Amino acid sequence: MSAMHARRGGDGERTVLLLHGLGATGEVWRGFTDGLDAAWIAPDLPGHGRSETVGRYSLGRVAAELAELVPEDRPVAVLGHSLGGALALTLASGWFRAPVEAVYGLGVKVRWSADDLAKARASASRPPRTFATREEAVERWLKVSGLQGLWSPDDVAAGVVETEQGWRLALDQAAFAVGPPDMAGLLAAARAPVTLAAGERDPMCPAEHLREFVADPVILPGLGHNAHVEDPAAVRALLKPGADRP
Repeated sequence: MSAMHARRGGDGERTVLLLHGLGATGEVWRGFTDGLDAAWIAPDLPGHGRSETVGRYSLGRVAAELAELVPEDRPVAVLGHSLGGALALTLASGWFRAPVEAVYGLGVKVRWSADDLAKARASASRPPRTFATREEAVERWLKVSGLQGLWSPDDVAAGVVETEQGWRLALDQAAFAVGPPDMAGLLAAARAPVTLAAGERDPMCPAEHLREFVADPVILPGLGHNAHVEDPAAVRALLKPGADRP
C-alpha cells in the first residue's frame, strides 16, 4: 500500500470522507470543512499532492488505498467530486470492507467519448511539464484542476512541487489513465444509498446525463463543475438527512 497524506478534523458521531477530483488535492475542501458538523478526512489521492504514486491507476486500486483511511468502528459517508465521486461509488460496493453508510457523487463525468478516452491516454503518457517559476506552475495547476478564478494562487500549497529542473505539478501524469467509471455497474453494486449531484452549469456533468442513471439527481442552481468550492454551503446541505434540497 502507498502512503497517503490526509488532513483530518471536526468532531461528531459521523465521519465524512472527502475525495477530490483528478488533478486537485485535498486542500480544495478547506472552505467546505469550515462549516461541516462531523468528523472528516480529506486525503490527497494517490499520485496527487503529498501522497505517493501507485504503479497502475484504476478505480479499484485507488479505492483499496482509500479504504485503509476509513475507520472500521463507525459508519462513514463518502462525498466525492468528479473522479472522487466514482471512487466513492467504488468504495460503496463492499469489496473493500469499508463501512460506507451513504455516497454523494458530485459532478461525476458519466459519458466518455472516444475522443475523451484518447485525450486521457495521451495525458497519461505525457511527461510532466517543468516551469521556471512557482507562479507558472501554480497557474497550470489551477487550470488542470478547474479552479482558475475560484481559488487564490496564494492558497495553493500541495498542488506544486520544486525539483532540480524547476517547478512542476505534484501530480503523477499516469493518474489520467484511471479510466471512466462503469456507472451502471457501480450503482448496481452499491450497498449504501447514493445521491448524484451536479452544478446546473457543469459542462462535464449535465443533468440529462445523470438522469440516464438515476431518476432524481440533485441539480445545484447557478453552480459549475467545482460546486463544492463555489458554494460550500449548498453542497454541505446534501449531507443533512431529510434536508430540503434545490
